[in-house]
Amino acid sequence: MSIYDRAITVFSPDGQLLQVQYAQEAVRRGSAAVGIRGPEVIVLGVERRTVAQLQEERTEKKIVPLDEHVMLAFAGLRADARVLISRAQIECQSYRLTVEDPVTVEYIARYIAEMKQRYTQSNGRRPFGISCLLGGFDFDGNPHLFQTEPSGIFYEWKAGSIGRCDKTVREFLEQNYKPEVVTTDKGAVKLAVRALLEVQSGARNLDIAVIKKRQPVTMLKQEEIKSVIQEIMKEKEEADKKKQAIASHN
Repeated sequence: MSIYDRAITVFSPDGQLLQVQYAQEAVRRGSAAVGIRGPEVIVLGVERRTVAQLQEERTEKKIVPLDEHVMLAFAGLRADARVLISRAQIECQSYRLTVEDPVTVEYIARYIAEMKQRYTQSNGRRPFGISCLLGGFDFDGNPHLFQTEPSGIFYEWKAGSIGRCDKTVREFLEQNYKPEVVTTDKGAVKLAVRALLEVQSGARNLDIAVIKKRQPVTMLKQEEIKSVIQEIMKEKEEADKKKQAIASHN
């Protein structure tokens, strides 16, 4: 199969573009990220790697704004993300100047997906090794959460995950996502943190962004995130005690 992965435009006998698959593997090796969409709030959460002792933490960002009302979280190669984010931010401003309205979340998700897809069609390039979660509210107040892949496809989700152990996190969200849970900021944040804790080992370093309708985006402070984690762990301990009590009673 190695003879078919030397050029992006060469299909393997089973109809695969191997370079695209390699890019998807780069995403799976990246930090985990989740997105939760509620009727009044959207939460983006990422697993933050521990930075070097002398490194400035502000340069280690996995959640960035594309516009005042659209945020992007990514998993994969940070160098690729820097280029793609810069182009997407320029497109958001160009849209404002041309249309005189803020960009819709679906428009910018499609723009990013088309850019990724173009890099799978010609020699001398390689695919972008990142997946993105884009969340925000359109000017009509409707919430949207989109995911883009290195192949150039994009989906809309109620709750989604990318990066390390994405299948495990997605299964957790499928079991625990309920419309009544995400109607409040606290419920959506707690669900996002619980999902990220499914793949966390050791230090629990997370970044959480809360997007509300016609309000500035809020990045939760580390003290607030630690408080949510402590509350989740306390609830888990109480649930374990109840299970043990029921088991001993039976």
